Amino acid sequence: MKITRIAAYRVELPLHEGSYKWSGGKSVDVFDSTIVRVETDEGVVGHGEVCPLGPFYLPAYAAGVRAGIAELAPHLIGQDATELGKLNQLMDAAMKGHPYVKSGIDIACWDILGQVAGVPVCTLLGGRWGDDFVLYRAISQQSPDEMAKNVTAYREEGYRRFQLKVGGDPNVDIARIHAVAEVLQPGDKLIADANTGWLMHEAARVVRGVKDVDVYIEQPCVSYEECLSIRERTDHPFVMDEVIDGMDSLLKLHSDRAADVVNIKISKFGGLTKARQARDLCVSLGIAMTIEDSWGGDITTAAIAHLAHSTPTEFLFTSTDFNSYVTVSNAAGAPQRINGRMAASQEPGLGVQPRFEILGEPLVDVS
Repeated sequence: MKITRIAAYRVELPLHEGSYKWSGGKSVDVFDSTIVRVETDEGVVGHGEVCPLGPFYLPAYAAGVRAGIAELAPHLIGQDATELGKLNQLMDAAMKGHPYVKSGIDIACWDILGQVAGVPVCTLLGGRWGDDFVLYRAISQQSPDEMAKNVTAYREEGYRRFQLKVGGDPNVDIARIHAVAEVLQPGDKLIADANTGWLMHEAARVVRGVKDVDVYIEQPCVSYEECLSIRERTDHPFVMDEVIDGMDSLLKLHSDRAADVVNIKISKFGGLTKARQARDLCVSLGIAMTIEDSWGGDITTAAIAHLAHSTPTEFLFTSTDFNSYVTVSNAAGAPQRINGRMAASQEPGLGVQPRFEILGEPLVDVS
């Protein structure tokens, strides 16, 4: 099952809400996503997707995905697409770092492996847990009242877990958290995600200001050490995200008891192969997870769904449905949200078929 061609396409993903805003005044109106196509000599074709959250969130940017694939792809032509461990070793040898570049290729090869095996990717990733899994809704940063209204509206759509984008003025963030908490119902979960936006003294004020609220505190500060200092000042359950990028960080977090939940973003780890390793390590260590990615459309949502659905239910804190946030569908067959929950496809592979009328001609084409 030799790789004969790797191509990359660009697709714009506008948002239903018009823009997505988070800490530090950051915002995105249209996401720049890359669809990766891997072809083989036996006619089996797989697809992946990589969509950084702008160039100012993580060390990743959209044009870098495509430039990196153009550099990496020649090293992979002729390799067996179904030998995922070997393929990842080759990618790491050919390009140091830049895991987000490798993610789409790795996902596409999992798609191929599933088709060859005749089973969904989630079966290969460990098996399907339950009929579906729970989703969260990210609430873009706005005024306290507007965020509370948005939570109420999304709750009516079936969501029960809400990730508030905070990380701004501490006084306003305290008001945001209180305003949203007042509209929640029993069984709902509230996460205040600062996306590294607070200095330590600001984060300390916020956790003190919401000490009476049932809320998870997520990634309050830039560094691991700063976040740990806030963790030690509060009894709120704690989530780490941006600083979690490999096995070393997970092992350190566990040793330091630095968080109760971690976010596993597929492209930050370099694809499903390494995200699965991180997921399995968390299960062994007893750490709950949010399974997601930086952003994306239908193909990213499919990949997330397969990893989330193959995660033991008690360890899956939540997951996400990025394709419901955007106005453009880049693939048919992707999973869809039903009452705040989602299920991975039962079809072989990822179960998606790209819409080439949307994708157009490839910007990278290596054979």
